[in-house]
Amino acid sequence: MARLRVLSELDTARTQYYHFKAIIIAGMGLFTDAYDLFSITLIIKMMGRIYYDHRKGQNQFQTPPLVTSALVAAALLGTAVGQLLFGRLGDLKGRRRVYGFALLLMVFSSLASAFSICIRKTCVFVTLGFFRFMLGLGIGGDYPLSSTIMSEFANKRTRGSFIAAVFSMQGFGILASSTVTVVVCSIFRAASKSSEADVAWRLILMLGSVPAAMTYYWRMMMPETASEMQWMIRYTALVEHNVMQAAKDMEKVLDVRLSMIAEEYPLPPIPHPYPLFSREFFRRHGRDLFACSSTWFLVDIVFYSQVLFQSEIYKRYLDENGKVDVYKEAIHVAWIQAVITVCSTIPGYFFSVYFIDRWGRVKIQMMGFFFMAVIFFIIGVPYYTYWTTPDHEENKWFMVLYGLAFFFANFGPNTTTFIVPAELFPARFRSTCHGISGAAGKVGAMIGSVGFLWASHKKKEYGYSKGIGMQVTLIILGGVCLLGMVITYFFTRETMGRSLEENEVDSETNEVEQHNNL
Repeated sequence: MARLRVLSELDTARTQYYHFKAIIIAGMGLFTDAYDLFSITLIIKMMGRIYYDHRKGQNQFQTPPLVTSALVAAALLGTAVGQLLFGRLGDLKGRRRVYGFALLLMVFSSLASAFSICIRKTCVFVTLGFFRFMLGLGIGGDYPLSSTIMSEFANKRTRGSFIAAVFSMQGFGILASSTVTVVVCSIFRAASKSSEADVAWRLILMLGSVPAAMTYYWRMMMPETASEMQWMIRYTALVEHNVMQAAKDMEKVLDVRLSMIAEEYPLPPIPHPYPLFSREFFRRHGRDLFACSSTWFLVDIVFYSQVLFQSEIYKRYLDENGKVDVYKEAIHVAWIQAVITVCSTIPGYFFSVYFIDRWGRVKIQMMGFFFMAVIFFIIGVPYYTYWTTPDHEENKWFMVLYGLAFFFANFGPNTTTFIVPAELFPARFRSTCHGISGAAGKVGAMIGSVGFLWASHKKKEYGYSKGIGMQVTLIILGGVCLLGMVITYFFTRETMGRSLEENEVDSETNEVEQHNNL
């Protein structure tokens, strides 16, 4: 079937100002996501000093593991649910409308987290956990919608770079959470006593609503401009079957005449040939959905399990709890997070933006999995015999390897698993399938950040029960990376340099050929 002129023009359009504007609008949601998800690490350290100062021994100033796990898991569970819910709504109701609702949910949930209803310890943690879950719903909605919006609007030559640029806003969100924590705690430390730290952590969470609110305001104040229509062109043409309206929107976005992109013989609307989750759907797209979901699941196990290193890093670079106040400890933790972000996380994103449309998704994803596996094996195999011995407590290579793990996660599968699901599936299923893949990833994130955190303790300590130990845990994580590399090689298809419609047709052709060969 011949391609629609409006889509051909969209795929070959030169990079213009509105492309970068779309990156900022879509990317600010992910900026807010990272701010909210990564600030909780800093907040939990502060809350341990505020609410658990009465505990004795090594547990003093430590938030109990069950409470920490619940707060982390609440947001991740909400994110998984939000990806499924808003991903489907994005295909049914349109990307723009649903994206605005997800932003609003993020704004109000961030504010509500800061105003957790009471000051009693139990009440604070219960309400905070609930609002973190609601925040996760909004964050989950942002994932499939922001990636789909950018993929459907970008040209095929630079589509990967544009989606990666949207995703790279997460790095700046992490940096912002560290910066805000340093500034807020420094001001409170200079102006007040530690007893007012309960206000400080609430203010840090509250400020997470600002970028989402600005993005929502920016989008709502321009409801009929070209920058709004740009997001809906493919959806209008392929899902709503309104090719003429898509052509008119395209004329306002690009510097082209309507006569150049309007169809000479407009086709009547064609009923969609098969529904979601039908046998035909799985025959055509089952392999792609498996590849996207499984690799995202595996990389998030590894990416979110990197909190395992934090206790060792804090032990090396932080003063003992009794020697610093609540603000000083939070500032130190924020500085460590900021250094890691600037030196490894953000460069990893930038490398992905530059190379994604030169090397391709599959090569970068396999490379990232491979080097992450190598790093986990280097740290894991001699963990107790080398890295944790007194002679190597000051060994800087531990921090270097930790940073490299983050670098190759972002210059690798953490970025590519966000990009590929937005390119492989038909327009009417695109955000749904991205949401399914992302939800699988967040299940992996819960396993990595909660399950492996509990399993990594070799003895009963800090409120954790005895597990398999750090050495075995890290070797398992290295094996998870190798499994991700194998699945990528055998199941993930390359999408570089191809239009979204070509990827869809290629997927269907491959499935038919495989079916005929059986």
